[in-house]
Amino acid sequence: MTQGKLSLASKATNGSSSVEALVSPTPPSYEEATAGTSAPFYNDVEMLTECNWDDRNIRRVFIRKVYAILMIQLLVTLAIVAIFTFCDPVKEYIQTNPGWYWASYAVFFVTYLTLSCCSAPRRQFPWNLILLGIFTLSLSYMTGMLSSFYNTKSVVMCLGITAAVCLLVTVFSFQTKFDVTSYQGVLFVFCMVMFMSGLVLALVLPFQYVPWLDATYAVLGAILFTMFLAFDTQLLMGNKRYTMSPEEYVYASLNIYLDIIYIFSFFLQIFGTKQE
Repeated sequence: MTQGKLSLASKATNGSSSVEALVSPTPPSYEEATAGTSAPFYNDVEMLTECNWDDRNIRRVFIRKVYAILMIQLLVTLAIVAIFTFCDPVKEYIQTNPGWYWASYAVFFVTYLTLSCCSAPRRQFPWNLILLGIFTLSLSYMTGMLSSFYNTKSVVMCLGITAAVCLLVTVFSFQTKFDVTSYQGVLFVFCMVMFMSGLVLALVLPFQYVPWLDATYAVLGAILFTMFLAFDTQLLMGNKRYTMSPEEYVYASLNIYLDIIYIFSFFLQIFGTKQE
């Protein structure tokens, strides 16, 4: 009897232990899960790869958006420059009414300060695109009026040179390992040189026109804004020392557009032939 009871007890014990072994363990509490380092988390490599993949996608969308806006800006400017250059009645009207130029300059200055200094307007849709459109129209009018004083062949030639230079600089900025964004000090010093040269020209030109001084200033300006074009292009890429937030697509378009317009203006001063 005693041996039979002992054998039954041992079987019951073995049966309960096997049942307990089959039951899954209770999940750990939040404190237990977060306290130790052996708790199961996502693989770090997979998380980093996924985040980097998402960041690259966001950056690609950002770059496409910037260049789509930039193409529209350049097409609008090209159309206005063509009308002001090839249409003689329009050319005569804008040349005899310089008040529109100064009005467009005031609009350009106000919209540029608003988009450059105020982060809220340039990030708030649709006001950012409306301000950018007004900015583009005002600068296009100024560029068209400037082009109307030059020979038609000179304007077309400078448009071609500007397109070639901007394309080469853009390809160089995307392909090179040279980080232009780390040379902000050089660009600042160059800007100060241009500012002092502009003051000298403003004092000298009213008394006597010096062709070589004007040409030197135009060459320096073309070089400076070519460097700025490379700088602003690499800010879009996201893999250099300094990058631009994907939310700043309007500001990025504004900067690159302004660089291209200034390059074209300085090329007009260098290669253009004024109408007699």
